[in-house]
Amino acid sequence: MNNDNLFKNKVAVITGGANGIGKCIAEEFRKNGAKVYVIDKAEGDHFVGDISDKTVLERFAEEVIAKHGHIDYLVNNALPIMKGIDECTYEDFQYAMAVGVTAPFYLSKLFAPHFNKGGCIINISSSRDRMSQPQTESYTAAKGGIAALTHALAVSLAGKVRVNSISPGWIDTSYKVYEGPDAYQQPCGRVGNPLDIANMVLFLCSDKAGFITGENICIDGGMTKLMIYHGDNGWMLK
Repeated sequence: MNNDNLFKNKVAVITGGANGIGKCIAEEFRKNGAKVYVIDKAEGDHFVGDISDKTVLERFAEEVIAKHGHIDYLVNNALPIMKGIDECTYEDFQYAMAVGVTAPFYLSKLFAPHFNKGGCIINISSSRDRMSQPQTESYTAAKGGIAALTHALAVSLAGKVRVNSISPGWIDTSYKVYEGPDAYQQPCGRVGNPLDIANMVLFLCSDKAGFITGENICIDGGMTKLMIYHGDNGWMLK
């Protein structure tokens, strides 16, 4: 999606926007005329801070509102840590929840009075909100949490802000092109890239998606729809 004036004078706030999918989302909003405000713990030309910290979230929100007076779009994209039940400590799990669920909730709460008409919240979940590999509990629980938070916020903010989530599948942030089984295990025949997610974010924030709220849209090349049986289509359980 690229229309230089599609989001002219709109204000987009993106967590975890310094790298990967978040960076791509930020770049696409800028290409389409939006003013973009990023928070990330990585150093750079943006608000630097750890979103697990309540006071950091409050300072960030205050700075955005002081600078712009309002926001139009909030994209909760920052990644929680991934640790499994064997190694994940209580503190690790709490940190994953703080980054993956609590921060999106609290930023939504802080910004709620300041959304312009037509405002949107987009939460980045994961296809892991519906399936798992071993030893992924902290990340999976956080992504499941933000998916459920999405429809709760959509109902609470009805008539004021539309709220949707996106569940990416395998997204290679370096835009590497895969061949062979890595590619065709997705029915679309390829691994995804950040633009696959950014394009949906911009669509959901546009007027074209004005009748969509409370939804979780899985963008995974069809991977979660592929039924697997031992010995079927070359799949072998070892």
